[in-house]
Amino acid sequence: MKQNMRQWMTDIIQRKEVTALPVMTHPGIEMNGNTVRQAVSNGRVHYEAVQTLTKRYPAVAAATIMDLTTEAEAFGAEIAFSDIAVPAVVGHCLSNAEDINKLEVPSLSQGRIPAYLKANLLAARAITDRPVFAGCIGPYSLAGRLYDMSELMMLIYENPDAAHQLLSKCTMFIKKYCQALKKTGVGGVMMAEPAAGLLSDEDCKTFSSDYVRYIVDEVQSDDFLVILHNCGNTGHCTKAMVSTGAAAYHFGNKCLMEEVIRDVPATALAMGNIDPVSVFKDGTPELMHQTVIDLLEKMRDYPNFVLSSGCDTPPHTPQANVDAFFGALKEWNEQS
Repeated sequence: MKQNMRQWMTDIIQRKEVTALPVMTHPGIEMNGNTVRQAVSNGRVHYEAVQTLTKRYPAVAAATIMDLTTEAEAFGAEIAFSDIAVPAVVGHCLSNAEDINKLEVPSLSQGRIPAYLKANLLAARAITDRPVFAGCIGPYSLAGRLYDMSELMMLIYENPDAAHQLLSKCTMFIKKYCQALKKTGVGGVMMAEPAAGLLSDEDCKTFSSDYVRYIVDEVQSDDFLVILHNCGNTGHCTKAMVSTGAAAYHFGNKCLMEEVIRDVPATALAMGNIDPVSVFKDGTPELMHQTVIDLLEKMRDYPNFVLSSGCDTPPHTPQANVDAFFGALKEWNEQS
């Protein structure tokens, strides 16, 4: 039986203790002796990394890989793979409005979509002590990977109709993918829309949030929540993010958490925002401990705050730093 995810949210807000949901799978991949290439290509290897982290750390939910190339690959984009780095889109597969017009919304059998659906299905079946959140890309970020990010920014001003046509096709695919993820039994999806942070609040609403809102309205329910992640937001487009009606909002380290949380409804979760590179990957356990304590002090008055990384923790993040992240949280909760 599926968990009531709205009740899960309410319980988090009402708890005395602060909870944590860092966006990380790479430490689990490395603990299991696997490569990034294996994890992003093989659903079982992917799931096993998530399961390893779930057994080791008391995160309030499990999260599968945040991969911003999976959906672009399904549309025909060329992807560069590595054993030690996250996949990357090579070039762009659309060059003009005619290409957009010809573009077909792919089926869910394309590329690595089946491998990701398998990973989420295995995780949802095996991890029963907490919800599992799948990952997907947002419409504007996907459009930028298909058309080129700077070219897309020009297109929305020079030919907004073509931009909207592309965004509509991206949105239809993401909606279809989220519906399939929902059927695996996961409790929700973290939608990564970092490119929308390059836009003004008004343009973010028009070219990202209105499309995200459509997906949220179609898939969000008592047993399936949408977490909207935008690490490009410096605080200037939080209102546009909140207009989507997502259940939770995930912020990057470019913004001040104590400021952006003021724009988040008290009934929604606000997650963030320890720097994934300078603190998680390149920092020391001592730096992590102090950074977490400092952030928790600033968030003391916000019961809807969930401690997290500012984005996906990259490959080669030291296990000692992850241990220090959870250790500092435990210490804070015991003393508060």
